[in-house]
Amino acid sequence: MPLHKTFCIVLFFIASFGAKASFVLLPMDETSQQNHLKAYGITYWALNKSYKVSWLLNYRGGSFLLPDAPEIRKECQIRGVSMELLSDAQANTILDEISSPSQNMETVVLEKSPKIAVYTPKGKKPWDDAVTLVLTYAEIPFTPIYDEEVLSDALLLYDWLHLHHEDFTGQYGKFYGAYRNAPWYIEQKTEAEALAAKLGYAKVSEEKLAVAKKINAFVIGGGFMFAMCSATDSFDIALSADGVDICEPMFDGDASTPSYQSKIDYSKTLAFKDFVLERNPIVYEFSDIDMTQKRMTQIPPDKDYFTLMDFSAKWDPVPSMLCQNHTQLIKGFMGQTTAFARELIKSNILVMGENTINEEARYIHGTKGKGMFTFYGGHDPEDYQHRVGDAPTVLDLHPNSPGYRLILNNVLFPAAKKKKLKT
Repeated sequence: MPLHKTFCIVLFFIASFGAKASFVLLPMDETSQQNHLKAYGITYWALNKSYKVSWLLNYRGGSFLLPDAPEIRKECQIRGVSMELLSDAQANTILDEISSPSQNMETVVLEKSPKIAVYTPKGKKPWDDAVTLVLTYAEIPFTPIYDEEVLSDALLLYDWLHLHHEDFTGQYGKFYGAYRNAPWYIEQKTEAEALAAKLGYAKVSEEKLAVAKKINAFVIGGGFMFAMCSATDSFDIALSADGVDICEPMFDGDASTPSYQSKIDYSKTLAFKDFVLERNPIVYEFSDIDMTQKRMTQIPPDKDYFTLMDFSAKWDPVPSMLCQNHTQLIKGFMGQTTAFARELIKSNILVMGENTINEEARYIHGTKGKGMFTFYGGHDPEDYQHRVGDAPTVLDLHPNSPGYRLILNNVLFPAAKKKKLKT
């Protein structure tokens, strides 16, 4: 063979070897990713297979960098997740760009797949839980647990806990006014009373308080808790009313504590302060924490958006992770607890998403003890005004939902090696 042909063949093989992919990039920007939600599922799946994953904060919408492997490529193809193959040189160029002090970007290594529990009642309820829906759609495994498991210290087995649409005050979701004669309400009340009695409590409110205190201890001990809709404010209200009866007779069979508002202990709450409880059992509201009624005349549905805050990815990676998205403007959505009054949020709590029209917070985060928690207002990010009995959201129609992405940011968050929050 002539020398020049041999030399060309050698160069061809050298070039081919150099172009061989070493990494798989899951782009998370608006135009490149065909299924943002399932991309989180791929990332979780890879962590579960002991692959090391890097979360590229603020790089193309918070992309994920995985090692190249045939099974990862195959899984992306099966789940319909967009991917890009990168050589070592291409990956290093991206990482160098991210590490530059001039760029508000950061690389966060995800270490392991977190063990996930979803606090949800057993049996069918006349509403759906957005977190359960998106975990199922993204194919991220989770374990449903409820009061019995929580009170028997099963939370020790998990890293991350979601609180289903729930009322921790023992007032059955304040559905009394509209649904007290509905079969599902009567059944729910009967089941809750039976469960409380089985667990050794005289009242549902006492049993739910015990559950809330166990969850609070889970956070203090280093757990990650995420709550949406009524699980946010009702959780804090229950903690603040420890030792005080705030339930009217139709809920627990006896009178409430006289002047109970003056006996509320705000020092026991995670996020809220100085709130005033709603005493009227007919009113579908727990307290003035929620902005649902106050915002009705101020924010029409077509203008209902909230903005994600900007954080320094290098100095504040925690809120940066939780706010990763392909847009900073998120379509609003209602719930029993839609948004939080800014003046009733404790000063040590980070507001990560807000609507400034009426000074409401939609997405907040805080720490307690060794753990962290996130509260997200509203019920379903892709169902503006989800009502009791409505059909569940079909996420195949919303694979790029920015509102659902915020939920999945919280799911992956415990997988990251934490840095001290500096904001």
